[in-house]
Amino acid sequence: MVEGKVLDSAFLEKQYLFRRKVFTLLGKAFHVYDDRGNLVFYSRQKPFKLREDFRVYSDQTRSKELLIIKTPQIFDISAVYGVQDATTGEVVGAIKRMGFKSILKDEWIFMSTEGCEIGKLTEASLAGALFSRFVNFIPQQYVVLAEGREVARINQHFNPFILKYTLTIAEEAPPIDRRLLIAAGILLSGIERRQK
Repeated sequence: MVEGKVLDSAFLEKQYLFRRKVFTLLGKAFHVYDDRGNLVFYSRQKPFKLREDFRVYSDQTRSKELLIIKTPQIFDISAVYGVQDATTGEVVGAIKRMGFKSILKDEWIFMSTEGCEIGKLTEASLAGALFSRFVNFIPQQYVVLAEGREVARINQHFNPFILKYTLTIAEEAPPIDRRLLIAAGILLSGIERRQK
């Protein structure tokens, strides 16, 4: 539940596994599973688009759209990605990649619908971040911080053929909208490795 609104049950899990094949011919497909192995989200990124536009569905049939994640910028390492609930049309907030700051250590800012910073996604350690820049097979670890505490963690799994991240949400009602946390996992899966 978010401020009196009922979220789709897919957003209420404690843990998610984001999975993307590294080698694909046309576009990228993202599968997101709950901790029981059930598919809860599916996203397919269209190839050759100048502006990033991710559509997140409840399954591979793409009959029920849940989230829209897109940016008006073209090839911008500091792009702002607006996140919208596709079922209600509600703007949830935005996520901004801190471009030049992310060269050494990845950092993303979560923003409210008013454009205020409400949290941060950052790599867990500078040493690990620097090492992963030179050795591509070093799994990355991220923390989500809000209101002075860690509210979620994202860990990459070592696998040279399939990109996998596990998102663990530490609180039942985190101060960052759960839809923004899911959007962050999709963005890491779709964008992060190719911008290095």
